[in-house]
Amino acid sequence: MLTLPDKEIKVNILDKIKEKTRETMKTNNFILLTVILLQYILSACSSQLKEKGSAEYINQIKQWHNKRITNLKKENGWLNLIGLLWLKQGENKFGSDKTNDIIFPEGKSPAFIGTFYLEGSGVKVKINNDVNVLADGKQIKEMKLISDAEGEPTILSYGSLRWFVIKRGNRFGIRLRDIEAPLVKNFTDIETFPINSDWRIEAKFRKYDKPKKIEVPNILGSVEEDSTSGELVFSKDGKLFSLVALDEGNSLFIIFADKTNGEETYGAGRFLYTDKPDSAGKVILDFNKAYNPPCVFTKYATCPLPPKQNYLDLAVTAGEKMFHGGAH
Repeated sequence: MLTLPDKEIKVNILDKIKEKTRETMKTNNFILLTVILLQYILSACSSQLKEKGSAEYINQIKQWHNKRITNLKKENGWLNLIGLLWLKQGENKFGSDKTNDIIFPEGKSPAFIGTFYLEGSGVKVKINNDVNVLADGKQIKEMKLISDAEGEPTILSYGSLRWFVIKRGNRFGIRLRDIEAPLVKNFTDIETFPINSDWRIEAKFRKYDKPKKIEVPNILGSVEEDSTSGELVFSKDGKLFSLVALDEGNSLFIIFADKTNGEETYGAGRFLYTDKPDSAGKVILDFNKAYNPPCVFTKYATCPLPPKQNYLDLAVTAGEKMFHGGAH
Protein backbone atom coordinates (compact mmCIF):
# COMPACT_ATOMS: atom_id res chain seq x y z
CA MET A 1 0.00 0.00 0.00
CA LEU A 2 1.32 3.46 -1.03
CA THR A 3 2.06 6.03 1.66
CA LEU A 4 0.98 9.67 1.12
CA PRO A 5 4.32 10.87 -0.24
CA ASP A 6 4.36 7.89 -2.66
CA LYS A 7 0.86 8.85 -3.89
CA GLU A 8 1.94 12.45 -4.44
CA ILE A 9 4.98 11.31 -6.41
CA LYS A 10 2.80 9.06 -8.58
CA VAL A 11 0.31 11.87 -9.23
CA ASN A 12 3.12 14.24 -10.17
CA ILE A 13 4.58 11.71 -12.57
CA LEU A 14 1.18 11.09 -14.20
CA ASP A 15 0.60 14.86 -14.55
CA LYS A 16 3.98 15.28 -16.21
CA ILE A 17 3.28 12.39 -18.60
CA LYS A 18 -0.09 13.94 -19.54
CA GLU A 19 1.51 17.34 -20.06
CA LYS A 20 4.29 15.84 -22.19
CA THR A 21 1.71 13.93 -24.22
CA ARG A 22 -0.27 17.12 -24.89
CA GLU A 23 2.93 18.91 -25.97
CA THR A 24 3.86 16.00 -28.26
CA MET A 25 0.39 16.00 -29.82
CA LYS A 26 0.59 19.75 -30.40
CA THR A 27 4.01 19.30 -32.02
CA ASN A 28 2.79 16.42 -34.21
CA ASN A 29 -0.30 18.39 -35.26
CA PHE A 30 1.92 21.35 -36.14
CA ILE A 31 4.21 19.11 -38.18
CA LEU A 32 1.23 17.51 -39.95
CA LEU A 33 -0.29 20.89 -40.79
CA THR A 34 3.10 22.12 -42.03
CA VAL A 35 3.51 19.08 -44.28
CA ILE A 36 -0.01 19.53 -45.69
CA LEU A 37 0.65 23.22 -46.35
CA LEU A 38 3.98 22.47 -48.05
CA GLN A 39 2.33 19.83 -50.22
CA TYR A 40 -0.33 22.31 -51.25
CA ILE A 41 2.29 24.96 -52.11
CA LEU A 42 4.42 22.47 -54.05
CA SER A 43 1.34 21.19 -55.88
CA ALA A 44 0.36 24.72 -56.85
CA CYS A 45 3.90 25.49 -58.00
CA SER A 46 4.07 22.20 -59.91
CA SER A 47 0.77 22.97 -61.62
CA GLN A 48 2.09 26.35 -62.69
CA LEU A 49 5.26 24.74 -64.02
CA LYS A 50 3.28 22.16 -65.97
CA GLU A 51 1.40 24.57 -68.18
CA LYS A 52 1.73 28.20 -69.10
CA GLY A 53 -0.65 30.13 -71.32
CA SER A 54 -4.29 31.03 -71.60
CA ALA A 55 -6.87 28.29 -71.09
CA GLU A 56 -7.89 28.69 -74.73
CA TYR A 57 -4.31 28.25 -75.97
CA ILE A 58 -3.60 25.26 -73.72
CA ASN A 59 -6.80 23.59 -74.92
CA GLN A 60 -5.84 24.28 -78.55
CA ILE A 61 -2.47 22.51 -78.13
CA LYS A 62 -4.11 19.59 -76.34
CA GLN A 63 -6.59 19.19 -79.20
CA TRP A 64 -3.71 19.28 -81.70
CA HIS A 65 -1.89 16.58 -79.70
CA ASN A 66 -4.99 14.37 -79.46
CA LYS A 67 -5.48 14.60 -83.22
CA ARG A 68 -1.85 13.64 -83.72
CA ILE A 69 -2.31 10.51 -81.57
CA THR A 70 -5.48 9.58 -83.49
CA ASN A 71 -3.72 9.95 -86.85
CA LEU A 72 -0.82 7.74 -85.74
CA LYS A 73 -3.28 4.92 -85.04
CA LYS A 74 -4.99 5.15 -88.44
CA GLU A 75 -4.45 2.65 -91.22
CA ASN A 76 -2.11 5.10 -92.99
CA GLY A 77 -0.35 6.03 -89.72
CA TRP A 78 3.18 5.09 -88.74
CA LEU A 79 2.49 2.57 -85.97
CA ASN A 80 1.60 -0.37 -88.20
CA LEU A 81 4.72 -0.52 -90.41
CA ILE A 82 6.29 -3.97 -90.26
CA GLY A 83 8.56 -4.01 -93.30
CA LEU A 84 10.50 -2.06 -95.92
CA LEU A 85 11.51 -4.50 -98.66
CA TRP A 86 13.71 -3.28 -101.50
CA LEU A 87 13.10 -4.56 -105.03
CA LYS A 88 15.75 -5.64 -107.50
CA GLN A 89 15.44 -5.09 -111.22
CA GLY A 90 13.37 -7.77 -112.89
CA GLU A 91 11.42 -10.49 -111.11
CA ASN A 92 10.72 -10.37 -107.36
CA LYS A 93 8.62 -13.28 -106.07
CA PHE A 94 6.86 -12.59 -102.77
CA GLY A 95 5.06 -14.45 -100.01
CA SER A 96 5.84 -16.00 -96.61
CA ASP A 97 7.97 -18.86 -97.92
CA LYS A 98 11.69 -18.31 -97.29
CA THR A 99 12.55 -19.04 -100.92
CA ASN A 100 10.84 -15.83 -102.07
CA ASP A 101 12.80 -12.69 -102.97
CA ILE A 102 10.45 -10.59 -100.84
CA ILE A 103 9.39 -12.33 -97.64
CA PHE A 104 6.07 -11.48 -95.98
CA PRO A 105 5.27 -12.51 -92.38
CA GLU A 106 4.46 -16.17 -91.82
CA GLY A 107 0.95 -16.81 -90.57
CA LYS A 108 -0.27 -13.55 -92.09
CA SER A 109 0.09 -14.39 -95.78
CA PRO A 110 0.22 -17.35 -98.19
CA ALA A 111 3.56 -19.00 -98.94
CA PHE A 112 3.52 -17.71 -102.53
CA ILE A 113 1.42 -14.63 -103.27
CA GLY A 114 2.78 -13.53 -106.62
CA THR A 115 5.55 -11.55 -108.32
CA PHE A 116 6.62 -7.91 -108.53
CA TYR A 117 8.30 -6.88 -111.77
CA LEU A 118 10.61 -3.87 -111.57
CA GLU A 119 11.31 -2.74 -115.10
CA GLY A 120 13.16 0.54 -115.49
CA SER A 121 11.24 3.06 -113.40
CA GLY A 122 7.97 1.16 -113.07
CA VAL A 123 6.61 -1.71 -110.99
CA LYS A 124 3.99 -4.25 -112.02
CA VAL A 125 2.48 -7.05 -109.97
CA LYS A 126 1.08 -10.43 -110.93
CA ILE A 127 -0.89 -12.39 -108.32
CA ASN A 128 -0.98 -16.20 -108.30
CA ASN A 129 -4.29 -17.78 -109.31
CA ASP A 130 -5.13 -19.26 -105.92
CA VAL A 131 -4.57 -16.03 -103.95
CA ASN A 132 -7.17 -13.31 -103.33
CA VAL A 133 -5.39 -9.94 -103.23
CA LEU A 134 -7.43 -6.72 -103.29
CA ALA A 135 -6.84 -3.23 -104.65
CA ASP A 136 -9.44 -0.62 -103.73
CA GLY A 137 -11.72 -3.41 -102.52
CA LYS A 138 -11.58 -5.37 -105.77
CA GLN A 139 -9.73 -8.58 -106.50
CA ILE A 140 -6.81 -8.13 -108.88
CA LYS A 141 -4.57 -10.48 -110.80
CA GLU A 142 -2.21 -8.19 -112.69
CA MET A 143 -1.70 -4.43 -112.71
CA LYS A 144 0.78 -1.55 -112.83
CA LEU A 145 1.46 -0.09 -109.39
CA ILE A 146 1.68 3.65 -108.77
CA SER A 147 4.48 4.56 -106.35
CA ASP A 148 4.31 7.26 -103.68
CA ALA A 149 6.63 9.39 -105.83
CA GLU A 150 3.94 9.56 -108.54
CA GLY A 151 1.06 10.56 -106.26
CA GLU A 152 -1.37 8.46 -104.26
CA PRO A 153 0.17 4.98 -104.31
CA THR A 154 -1.70 1.81 -105.25
CA ILE A 155 -2.47 -0.06 -102.02
CA LEU A 156 -2.81 -3.84 -102.14
CA SER A 157 -4.24 -5.90 -99.28
CA TYR A 158 -4.50 -9.44 -97.99
CA GLY A 159 -6.09 -10.06 -94.60
CA SER A 160 -4.63 -7.51 -92.16
CA LEU A 161 -1.67 -6.76 -94.46
CA ARG A 162 -1.41 -3.65 -96.63
CA TRP A 163 1.46 -2.82 -98.99
CA PHE A 164 2.47 -0.33 -101.65
CA VAL A 165 5.48 0.84 -103.65
CA ILE A 166 7.76 3.64 -102.45
CA LYS A 167 10.59 5.31 -104.35
CA ARG A 168 13.65 6.74 -102.59
CA GLY A 169 16.27 8.16 -104.93
CA ASN A 170 16.67 5.50 -107.61
CA ARG A 171 15.48 2.67 -105.38
CA PHE A 172 12.03 1.09 -105.31
CA GLY A 173 10.71 -0.80 -102.31
CA ILE A 174 7.59 -2.34 -100.81
CA ARG A 175 6.29 -0.65 -97.65
CA LEU A 176 4.42 -3.28 -95.66
CA ARG A 177 1.79 -2.61 -92.98
CA ASP A 178 -0.12 -4.81 -90.59
CA ILE A 179 -3.21 -3.04 -89.25
CA GLU A 180 -3.19 -5.52 -86.35
CA ALA A 181 0.45 -4.78 -85.42
CA PRO A 182 1.17 -4.96 -81.65
CA LEU A 183 2.33 -1.32 -81.52
CA VAL A 184 -1.08 -0.14 -82.76
CA LYS A 185 -2.85 -2.14 -80.05
CA ASN A 186 -0.48 -1.16 -77.24
CA PHE A 187 0.09 2.50 -78.13
CA THR A 188 -1.45 5.04 -75.75
CA ASP A 189 0.36 8.37 -75.92
CA ILE A 190 3.60 10.30 -76.43
CA GLU A 191 5.11 12.20 -73.54
CA THR A 192 5.45 15.94 -74.13
CA PHE A 193 7.05 18.89 -72.41
CA PRO A 194 4.60 21.03 -70.41
CA ILE A 195 2.66 23.35 -72.70
CA ASN A 196 4.33 26.75 -72.51
CA SER A 197 3.21 29.77 -74.53
CA ASP A 198 6.74 31.20 -74.25
CA TRP A 199 7.63 28.73 -77.00
CA ARG A 200 5.06 30.24 -79.35
CA ILE A 201 7.49 32.61 -81.03
CA GLU A 202 7.03 35.22 -83.71
CA ALA A 203 9.62 34.86 -86.47
CA LYS A 204 10.51 36.91 -89.51
CA PHE A 205 10.68 35.21 -92.90
CA ARG A 206 13.84 36.35 -94.63
CA LYS A 207 13.27 35.66 -98.32
CA TYR A 208 16.27 34.91 -100.51
CA ASP A 209 16.80 36.80 -103.74
CA LYS A 210 16.29 33.48 -105.49
CA PRO A 211 15.57 29.96 -104.17
CA LYS A 212 18.57 28.07 -102.81
CA LYS A 213 19.39 24.40 -103.03
CA ILE A 214 20.03 22.68 -99.70
CA GLU A 215 21.18 19.17 -98.87
CA VAL A 216 18.79 17.12 -96.76
CA PRO A 217 20.28 13.82 -95.49
CA ASN A 218 18.07 10.89 -94.56
CA ILE A 219 18.13 7.90 -92.26
CA LEU A 220 19.15 5.61 -95.16
CA GLY A 221 22.50 7.39 -95.40
CA SER A 222 21.83 9.19 -98.67
CA VAL A 223 21.46 12.91 -99.30
CA GLU A 224 18.76 14.57 -101.38
CA GLU A 225 18.64 18.11 -102.69
CA ASP A 226 15.68 20.30 -101.84
CA SER A 227 14.82 23.90 -102.52
CA THR A 228 14.14 26.70 -100.05
CA SER A 229 13.01 30.25 -100.70
CA GLY A 230 14.07 31.65 -97.33
CA GLU A 231 14.76 31.25 -93.65
CA LEU A 232 12.96 32.03 -90.42
CA VAL A 233 14.75 34.36 -88.01
CA PHE A 234 13.63 34.50 -84.38
CA SER A 235 14.83 35.59 -80.96
CA LYS A 236 14.91 33.47 -77.82
CA ASP A 237 16.44 34.42 -74.47
CA GLY A 238 18.08 37.47 -76.03
CA LYS A 239 19.80 35.54 -78.84
CA LEU A 240 19.02 35.35 -82.55
CA PHE A 241 18.46 32.02 -84.32
CA SER A 242 17.44 30.97 -87.82
CA LEU A 243 15.87 27.93 -89.45
CA VAL A 244 15.73 26.99 -93.12
CA ALA A 245 12.15 26.25 -94.16
CA LEU A 246 11.01 23.95 -96.97
CA ASP A 247 7.92 24.77 -99.03
CA GLU A 248 5.08 22.25 -98.56
CA GLY A 249 2.00 23.52 -100.36
CA ASN A 250 0.33 26.07 -98.11
CA SER A 251 2.76 25.43 -95.26
CA LEU A 252 6.42 25.63 -94.37
CA PHE A 253 8.13 22.44 -93.18
CA ILE A 254 11.05 22.58 -90.76
CA ILE A 255 13.38 19.74 -89.77
CA PHE A 256 15.44 20.90 -86.81
CA ALA A 257 17.86 19.67 -84.19
CA ASP A 258 18.43 21.18 -80.75
CA LYS A 259 20.30 20.58 -77.50
CA THR A 260 17.63 18.24 -76.07
CA ASN A 261 18.26 15.66 -78.84
CA GLY A 262 19.62 12.34 -77.66
CA GLU A 263 18.51 12.94 -74.09
CA GLU A 264 14.96 14.18 -73.65
CA THR A 265 14.06 14.09 -77.35
CA TYR A 266 14.83 11.94 -80.39
CA GLY A 267 18.51 12.01 -81.33
CA ALA A 268 17.85 12.75 -85.01
CA GLY A 269 15.76 15.89 -84.46
CA ARG A 270 12.10 16.79 -84.76
CA PHE A 271 9.62 18.19 -87.30
CA LEU A 272 7.54 21.37 -87.24
CA TYR A 273 5.00 22.88 -89.63
CA THR A 274 4.00 26.55 -89.81
CA ASP A 275 1.74 28.67 -91.96
CA LYS A 276 3.27 30.62 -94.84
CA PRO A 277 4.38 34.17 -93.93
CA ASP A 278 1.76 36.94 -93.92
CA SER A 279 2.07 40.13 -95.97
CA ALA A 280 4.51 41.54 -93.40
CA GLY A 281 6.69 38.42 -93.49
CA LYS A 282 5.57 37.28 -90.04
CA VAL A 283 5.46 33.60 -89.16
CA ILE A 284 4.47 31.97 -85.86
CA LEU A 285 6.84 29.20 -84.76
CA ASP A 286 4.95 27.16 -82.19
CA PHE A 287 7.44 24.67 -80.78
CA ASN A 288 4.67 23.18 -78.63
CA LYS A 289 3.71 21.49 -81.91
CA ALA A 290 7.22 20.10 -82.55
CA TYR A 291 6.80 16.38 -83.16
CA ASN A 292 8.79 13.18 -83.63
CA PRO A 293 9.66 11.86 -87.08
CA PRO A 294 8.25 8.42 -87.93
CA CYS A 295 11.63 6.74 -87.34
CA VAL A 296 10.93 7.09 -83.60
CA PHE A 297 8.17 4.51 -83.98
CA THR A 298 9.55 2.15 -86.61
CA LYS A 299 12.83 1.19 -88.27
CA TYR A 300 10.94 0.86 -91.56
CA ALA A 301 10.49 4.60 -92.13
CA THR A 302 12.83 6.67 -94.32
CA CYS A 303 13.03 9.91 -92.38
CA PRO A 304 14.79 13.07 -93.53
CA LEU A 305 17.33 14.48 -91.07
CA PRO A 306 17.96 18.13 -90.16
CA PRO A 307 20.04 20.02 -92.71
CA LYS A 308 23.23 21.46 -91.22
CA GLN A 309 21.68 24.96 -91.23
CA ASN A 310 19.01 23.82 -88.74
CA TYR A 311 21.12 22.77 -85.76
CA LEU A 312 20.03 25.11 -82.97
CA ASP A 313 22.40 25.99 -80.13
CA LEU A 314 19.33 26.01 -77.93
CA ALA A 315 17.41 23.53 -75.76
CA VAL A 316 13.87 23.51 -77.15
CA THR A 317 11.94 22.28 -74.11
CA ALA A 318 8.60 22.15 -75.91
CA GLY A 319 6.69 19.65 -77.99
CA GLU A 320 7.09 15.88 -78.08
CA LYS A 321 9.69 14.02 -76.06
CA MET A 322 11.39 10.76 -77.04
CA PHE A 323 9.12 7.76 -77.58
CA HIS A 324 10.62 4.57 -76.12
CA GLY A 325 8.08 1.99 -77.29
CA GLY A 326 9.07 1.79 -80.96
CA ALA A 327 10.98 -0.91 -82.83
CA HIS A 328 14.49 0.49 -83.23
